[in-house]
Amino acid sequence: MLSRFYAAAEVVGLTPEEKEILSRPAEIHIAYLPVAMDDGRVQVFESYRVIHSRALGPGKGGIRYAPEVNMREVMALAAWMTWKCAVVNIPYGGAKGGITCEPKKMSVGELERLTRAYTRAMSEVFGPDKDIPAPDMGTSAREMAWIVDEYSRLNKGNFIPAVVTGKPLELGGSKGRVEATGRGVTMVVLQALQRLGRRPEGLTAAVQGFGNVGSITAKYLSQNGIRVVAISDKSGGYYNESGILIHQAIQYRDSHGGVLEGFKGGERITNDQLLTLPVDILVPAALEDQITPQNAPNIQAWLIAEGANGPTMAEADAILNQKGIVVIPDILANAGGVIVSYYEWVQNRRGHYYTETEVQERADNTIKQAFDDIFTRAAAQKVSLREAAYLIAVERVVKALRMHGKY
Repeated sequence: MLSRFYAAAEVVGLTPEEKEILSRPAEIHIAYLPVAMDDGRVQVFESYRVIHSRALGPGKGGIRYAPEVNMREVMALAAWMTWKCAVVNIPYGGAKGGITCEPKKMSVGELERLTRAYTRAMSEVFGPDKDIPAPDMGTSAREMAWIVDEYSRLNKGNFIPAVVTGKPLELGGSKGRVEATGRGVTMVVLQALQRLGRRPEGLTAAVQGFGNVGSITAKYLSQNGIRVVAISDKSGGYYNESGILIHQAIQYRDSHGGVLEGFKGGERITNDQLLTLPVDILVPAALEDQITPQNAPNIQAWLIAEGANGPTMAEADAILNQKGIVVIPDILANAGGVIVSYYEWVQNRRGHYYTETEVQERADNTIKQAFDDIFTRAAAQKVSLREAAYLIAVERVVKALRMHGKY
């Protein structure tokens, strides 16, 4: 990602000082959290919150709970959020947080105590006008509710729901938030088809990853006439030339521990095989670095929408460009979640709440406009959609940075 920033910075004309500012985090916060465990021990957890930039507005980014969380990862993800928010033109900077822990091995009580300890440690960092967390890997609306409660207690008991997004509806969450990212992936696919003069009916798609993003994307692609012939998760993949019945796959997953293992709706394939199937549209919505220099030459899809963060390695991206494959980059394709998070924050600040239809219409319009901006820029400068996205994002951030004045 840093190489993409530097490439865009050269074209946009950043000064050496501006490059240095935007290549580093603005703030790094580390806290060691002592938490009473159920067995009477006190365990100390390492936690982070990184603000990459506030040039366009308050920091925005999720909090992840995972054993592999580390400072380097959180710093990279915070920068990613800066460019993601900028490319869809919402008034946020980039931030990210994390705690090195194994949430699956912790009780609900332990997780609540950990979350409240983290909120106390970061109480001067968080704020509706400063830094607004959201769920990420290992966290959910439940953890956001605990943060709202603890943060409100620390602020004289004033109820401050806008301090986080991705909350339960009962505490000021937004309708449409759960499906926002997957719906956004579908919207940019449909917008790409429109700009390329193709109709969705009769086209085929393969979706790697069947969590929240992948399954919702598959559902909306199917509803728009695209035949989803392959899906997969960590247990492997399933292929059906006639089309996977997505509602059945979702029901099966939800009733079998959240995995597709044993699904009877298609023949078994591997995740690697899914990536090179003869389909029109490929949606990598699982892990990073799935499209590699080794498998990129064999990819047959002509349109790729990156539902996951960083699913395409830089060397593979060059191969896809050489083949003429249109790649909708992650900082646009999976931005539906942060767009609806923005509308959740707006609703909290105004005290007025939208219907689900209103949320979807606003989010759809935002991501479609962002796609059109990128498509137009790519055509004008004869660059890829990814390069155009970074050019637009870097331009917007550096213009705001300059407006703030000397540092």
